[in-house]
Amino acid sequence: MSPKARREPGGVTHQSPRPARAEKVRVKGKLKPGARDETQAVAIGASAGGVEAVGTLLAALPAGFGPAVLVVIHIPEGNDGLLATVLARRCVLPTLEATDKEPISGGTVYLAPPGYHLLVEPDKTLSLSVDEPVNFSRPSIDVLFESAALAYRARLLGIVLTGANADGAEGLAAIRACGGRAWVQRPDTAASSEMPASALERAGADGVFGLDDMSARLAALRAPQPGILDSVSSGDSRISAPSRPKRSEGAE
Repeated sequence: MSPKARREPGGVTHQSPRPARAEKVRVKGKLKPGARDETQAVAIGASAGGVEAVGTLLAALPAGFGPAVLVVIHIPEGNDGLLATVLARRCVLPTLEATDKEPISGGTVYLAPPGYHLLVEPDKTLSLSVDEPVNFSRPSIDVLFESAALAYRARLLGIVLTGANADGAEGLAAIRACGGRAWVQRPDTAASSEMPASALERAGADGVFGLDDMSARLAALRAPQPGILDSVSSGDSRISAPSRPKRSEGAE
């Protein structure tokens, strides 16, 4: 098991024996009444065409938006700070590159730095890792989604946008297994359809939207109150993933 290197402002400073990938979720979480109406965090994953897609969502968020926003976009290393600069111009919320051990605050956008996995710890702080790439990617969407699912359970909304690989599909399944909500960009509206199509095949979704529709619905989360998510998503079919063979006990 490789160690996890922690990155703070100024560089990597120390290591921890914890693995980067969150423990696999095996038990479906149970929703409490109104739990999905109290979204505390939104986790977004994108790859090819993702800067524009994520920028469209962030541009729609009002100053009163309550949940924290955690973002992984696959971009090459060597561009530290560039993504935050580009997206901050389109978003009224504080938009910044995540740092290790940083407490997560509502109404703030946190971006995974190039070359680092972004995780959510159980105490709702951020963690950065240089463990091996997952799905050929570091940062990996699955790593963020799986760790956030365990930390936020039913109070997490996961979103998979455009991309050219299957990263995010397993993580979205973990979010739904923990009782969270999953939205996926309509593959026919994505710059690259493979990622949203893979997410739908593996995990299903609670809503499948074009970017404009998704942006409007996301902005409605700014003031969580009973029934708000049910009201904005009325009329949308919940899409279930195909059934999969059960694994034998102890299988990886």
